[in-house]
Amino acid sequence: MGDHEARGDDFEKKAEKKLSGWGLFGSKYEDAADLFDKAANSFKLAKNWSRAASVYIKIANCHLKGDSKHEAASAYVEAANCYKKFSPQEAAQALNQAVNLFLEIGRLNMAARYSKDIGEIYQQEQDLEKATDYLERAADLFDSEGQSSQSNTIKQKVAEIAAQLEQYPKATEIFEAIARQSMNNNLLKYGVRGILLNAGICQLCRGDPVAITNSLERYQEIDPTFSGTREYKLLADLAASMDEGDVAKFTDAIKEFDGMTRLGKERAEEKGG
Repeated sequence: MGDHEARGDDFEKKAEKKLSGWGLFGSKYEDAADLFDKAANSFKLAKNWSRAASVYIKIANCHLKGDSKHEAASAYVEAANCYKKFSPQEAAQALNQAVNLFLEIGRLNMAARYSKDIGEIYQQEQDLEKATDYLERAADLFDSEGQSSQSNTIKQKVAEIAAQLEQYPKATEIFEAIARQSMNNNLLKYGVRGILLNAGICQLCRGDPVAITNSLERYQEIDPTFSGTREYKLLADLAASMDEGDVAKFTDAIKEFDGMTRLGKERAEEKGG
């Protein structure tokens, strides 16, 4: 361990010396970045993640001075991977720097991917509002790149967070929009039942049986096969039991559905698929 650390120190000192000395404008920063890179690798081998992270930030600065924005963004991503080991907040900040650079150079796909990563970090940290902001940004960017499947997966996360925050109208709206969009795509069509079920459950959470009855008609318009599904039957049964205030009927409906298709398992498969 000490050996790797000592080598890292050595490379970092050489890189700093390079920066403070004379040299042709562009090559000085490139040479320093190469030496910093060797230092960062040594610190990673020593498992000294904080030193490695701070060296990657220095590499990003070298690339920015040399106007290599793509390389700078990649260095911020490397820094974030090290920060993830000990400071999710700093990892999110480094990724945000990368996202801004990828946006500047028109690499929207990369910007989308790392916005999603930031959203997931904030979700783990239970900062659900920030998580929503970054996930919505990622979904928009994937949409603009024509990647609707990626975008829909992220929108489902946003809807799930909204439901967690008891923002049921927002969650319902997102699930329904995803279902509508998915009906036009042969690959995504098969997941629509599960998405409409989620939308319906969010409606039920609002405690408005009339709204759920109207929704079931609307879902039938979105997916003409919906009224023949177990998901439809479950929602209709739940709505009826709520209307009657019949808790036993409510529980039985869930048990019957759960016996036929494990609710959690379906959700997991949808996420995996």
